[in-house]
Amino acid sequence: MTENFENNNPENNEQSTGPNKKLVSVFSPVGAAFLGLVAVFILYQFGGAILTLVIFGVHYESADVNAMRLFTMGGQILFILLPALVFAKFVYPDVTSALRIKLPNLKEIGLFLIGLIILTPLLQSFIYIQNYALTKLAENIAFFDTARQFLDKVDKLVESAYGSLLEAHSFFEGSFIVFIVAVVPAICEEIFFRGFVQKSFEQKIKPVWAALLTATFFGLYHFNPYGLIALIALGFYFGFAAYTSNSILVPMTLHFANNLFAVAAYLLIGDKDLVSSSVTKNESILTYVVGFIVLSFIFFAFIIFVKKNYHKIIGGSDDLPKM
Repeated sequence: MTENFENNNPENNEQSTGPNKKLVSVFSPVGAAFLGLVAVFILYQFGGAILTLVIFGVHYESADVNAMRLFTMGGQILFILLPALVFAKFVYPDVTSALRIKLPNLKEIGLFLIGLIILTPLLQSFIYIQNYALTKLAENIAFFDTARQFLDKVDKLVESAYGSLLEAHSFFEGSFIVFIVAVVPAICEEIFFRGFVQKSFEQKIKPVWAALLTATFFGLYHFNPYGLIALIALGFYFGFAAYTSNSILVPMTLHFANNLFAVAAYLLIGDKDLVSSSVTKNESILTYVVGFIVLSFIFFAFIIFVKKNYHKIIGGSDDLPKM
């Protein structure tokens, strides 16, 4: 994957007319990306918290759940999507290229969905191994026990904030939840992160580092202590797909599919996180370790295959990133 990014790094593409050409900007792209990240963090976390208290009061837990769902959707649009569009318009004369607004073909979407199908159980195995290791360390070392207790409190706080939003009592309500939790974040977060932020970083640093840096912020913004590393890995794959296809609709589709799977799993089996932060004593860690190793091998083999056969698979033009 690194090799694929480096073959198309912007330092070698300044005069390129290809899909990942260097963009004209009226402000430092990297500075704009960091300014956008700070602005969105303040707006979404603190501005959203203040609006929650103003609209619903201090006892917001007892507020109408549908009103909270609409508020959550509004927060995504107002505090993530809108700033992304404003910053892109202010920094880049060519907003379409800056946000990777381009229709992909169905083969591209299908190709990257295959990778997501492999990556999802791989990350689930990783989370279980990670939590197993933390549990064992907490049993023997006081520092890790304290850290574990703190992470548990943060994890429960996040779950309590979003748990009621996922409760459905009808097909219509379930469809509404899918729209709020899967469709809206896929659009808003991908336009901001893989569109504006990653594209801005790509103007000055190698695309592989631009994708990784963006994915790191993507993971941190979700405040999921046990899922942080998995979220960064997922975001990095989204970034790989965005750069390779040069279409924001590809990571949007991946993001939607990932969230849809999580919502469907909760609605069907009642598991918010797919893999709990607790470890079941009856399950063997060896099963997860073997699964992680096998799936890692398959996933990286898939990435290598995509890099070598991308043009043949999608039937694209020479303007697409070379593998």
